[in-house]
Amino acid sequence: MLPAHQWQLADKVLTSRLLIGSALYSSPQLMLESIKASQAEVVTVSLRRQNPQQQGGQDFWHLLASLQLNILPNTAGCHSVKEAVTTAQMARELFNTHWIKLEVIGDEYNLQPDPFALVEATRELIQQGFEVFPYCTDDLVLCEKLVEAGCRILMPWGAPIGTGRGLMNPYALKVLRERLPQITLIVDAGIGAPSHAAQAMELGYDAVLLNTAIASASDPVVMATAFKHALLAGRNGYEAGLMHARDLAQPSTPVIGTPFWHQET
Repeated sequence: MLPAHQWQLADKVLTSRLLIGSALYSSPQLMLESIKASQAEVVTVSLRRQNPQQQGGQDFWHLLASLQLNILPNTAGCHSVKEAVTTAQMARELFNTHWIKLEVIGDEYNLQPDPFALVEATRELIQQGFEVFPYCTDDLVLCEKLVEAGCRILMPWGAPIGTGRGLMNPYALKVLRERLPQITLIVDAGIGAPSHAAQAMELGYDAVLLNTAIASASDPVVMATAFKHALLAGRNGYEAGLMHARDLAQPSTPVIGTPFWHQET
C-alpha cells in the first residue's frame, strides 16, 4: 500500500497527478519555469516536433533532461497504424523509454482518434513490450477493447485537443471510472481551466494531462501553479467523500434541542 500522497503510474511511483506537455511555449526558458512550477513529474514530448538527434532538438532534449523527470513521448500527427508503430519504435530508441502515448488521428477537424487503428496499434505495441498510454475518446466499448488488448492505462479526452472546453461529457467519464476501477485513467485533452482539472479529479480520475491551457496563458508559470493546486484540491475532495446533491434545502444548524428566547408580555 502506497502512502496517501503517492500513486502508481505503470512502473513508477509518483507524487504529482499532473502530466504536462512541452509544446507551444514562447521560449524554452518559460517552458522550464512552468514545468517546475507545476511540480509535474511526467513531461510529454512529440518525436515529430523534437528529434533529440537533429538540429535544435539536441538542445531541447538537454533542457528536458536537466529536469530529471519521466519522459512520455507521443505519436502526435500519426494517421495510420504503421506510422504510429514506427514512430513509437523510434521514440523508444531515442528517449530510452518503453512508455508511449499512442495517438492515431482519424479526423483532422477535431483531431478525434481513429478507434479501429488505435486498438490495432495498441495490440502490436504491447506485443513489442511497450507500456501504451492510448489517447482515446470517452467511449466505454472502445476503452474496454483497449483494456482487452493489454492496456493498464487509458487517456480519454475531456474535449477535443486544444479546445479548452473542459469535460464535455462528465457522465461518460464517470461511467468509465465506475466500470474500469482497476485501470489508471488520465483525462487528456480539452482541459482549459483549473476548475476543469479539479472536476476530473473529483470524478475519481488518477491524473490529468494538459498543455495548451498552461502554455498559452498570459502567465504560464502562474497558471501551472494554479493547476497544481486544482488537482490537489480535486483529489482531496474525492478521497474525503463529496457531498451528494439534494433537491430540498436542509439547514446546516439543527434546530432540535437548541435554546430559544420567549419574551413575556
